[in-house]
This record gives sequence, C-alpha cells and structure tokens, in this order.
Amino acid sequence: MTQPRPQLIHNRFVHPRPGLPGRLLGRLVSSPRLLAARRALLSRLPFMVLQSEVERVVYLNWLVDAKAAARYVPPGVRLWQRDGKTLFTALTYAHRHFGPAAAGPLRRLYPSPLQSNWRFYVDELPGGMRADRIVLFVKNTLDSAIYALGSRLFSDALPSHLAARFVHRQQDDGAIRTEIVPGAGSAPALRSAVRPAAVRGLPAGFADCFDSWESAVAFLCLQDSAISQVEDAGRIAHAGIDLPIDLAAVQPLEAASDECDLPMLRELGAQHAQPFCFLVPAVPFRVLWERLL
Repeated sequence: MTQPRPQLIHNRFVHPRPGLPGRLLGRLVSSPRLLAARRALLSRLPFMVLQSEVERVVYLNWLVDAKAAARYVPPGVRLWQRDGKTLFTALTYAHRHFGPAAAGPLRRLYPSPLQSNWRFYVDELPGGMRADRIVLFVKNTLDSAIYALGSRLFSDALPSHLAARFVHRQQDDGAIRTEIVPGAGSAPALRSAVRPAAVRGLPAGFADCFDSWESAVAFLCLQDSAISQVEDAGRIAHAGIDLPIDLAAVQPLEAASDECDLPMLRELGAQHAQPFCFLVPAVPFRVLWERLL
C-alpha cells in the first residue's frame, strides 16, 4: 500500500511586525493576480542578471532524517540520501552591493543586505530527470525589507522572509556570530557561533558519506542552479547561479559549545547533532536566469 505523502510546508510571507501595514504588504506580495501578471510580463523580457560580491559565507551542515525532510520537498523531486539521511545546510553571508549586473560601476550605490538561505541537495527532478549540482531552497531570509519584498514580487525562485533582527558579524578572534530573530514574522530562527578549527575533519556521519573533507566541501558548495516550490502556481521555479568558489580558500570551522540553536532541526531529527562547518571568505555571485518548470 502506498504511503500518503507528507503535507508540504508552506512558505507564506508574514511581516515581522504586527499591524495593518505589515498585513497589507503580506497580502500584496502574495496576490495571485499580481504574481501572474508579473510572470506574463517578465516571461517576454530578457532576464535581468543580478550580481554581488558576497563575504563571510558560513556553511552549517547537518545530516537529517530524510522522511522528516519530505515535508519540504515538492512532488516529483527526490533528495540526495544515504541510509535514510539527507543533507541540510543553513548558509549565511553578507552581500556587497547586490543589484543588476547591467548597472556596472553604479552597482556600488546598491545596498549590501545580509542573507541566509537554507537548502537540501537534489538527486532527481520531476519526470525522472537526474539533477546535477542542484539545490532545493526551502527558507530564504534577508535583513532588508526592500530586498525581501522585492524577491517576493519579482522572483519565483527566491521567495524570501524578513527578519526582525539579523546579525552576522566576525569578531577580532575570527569567530563569527549569527542571529536571526523572526519577531512575529515568518522568518526562521537561528543562533550560532563558529570559530576557526585547527584541523580539517569530518564528523562521524559525514565521514560515512564522503571520502575526505575536500570532497564533502566540494559537494556542499559547488552548485550551478537552485529550485523552489511556487505555491500559488503549483509549479517549481528553477534559477541558474554562478558561484565560482575557490576550494583552496575554504577554511574549516567548528561550532562553539552550546551556541547553535536552529529550531527547524527538531522536526528534522537532528536537534542534538553538531554541524559540519566551514567558511568561504569571499566569492563573486550572480543569478543568471530563472524559469518555471
């Protein structure tokens, strides 16, 4: 007998500050008519390539229960799995002047928001198509209302949430502290502290999945595209990304004791697990294209 599929987690936008303006903005960026009109218009225009130089890119990675993760996976998509486990990453970084590549030198006038995107790793797309270096975005959070709301209005591949408080700061000793506070909104919560590690080592579970620290890092950070569920359209958005990470520059990190709290891990069965962490100091980033599957 076929087991019923878990109910898909919704990614609805809720403003972090309660009140009429926040509710109106939430309705605006969730309007099916407005989103359909935007898709009809932009599908006839060339894609506007977006560009940024990102820095302090912290990867927090866990092996989580694959059955629990199924609630985040669109129909037809299959995640990478090993022995009932799948990989989950909370990736946080600081942009530098995130905006249209066509702006050229004027892009330095654009803001530099903080962003955290949380993802799984895809093994198969709908229709049995093998997935090569593709991730599934399940949560995206920004500290900027303009960018968070703009991502909802103008993109299907990166529907973002707005944090009430977002800190991602490197200390003088090299430690990096990250805090995402959702307030009354829909952003996920995160608190972590990581510091430089003396050795490049794999936690026990990761050592069973990868031959080396280098192969694990390559798998986790070298991607060419990302997908996400488009709830109002009942389809999947697919976006091409360019993130040319120099693997030789990646630095090992370790989580400070009792300083990592990510409530989503509880439902993924990994609330007591220590993350496998590393840092990409800086890398250029571009969003190249986007389409609905």
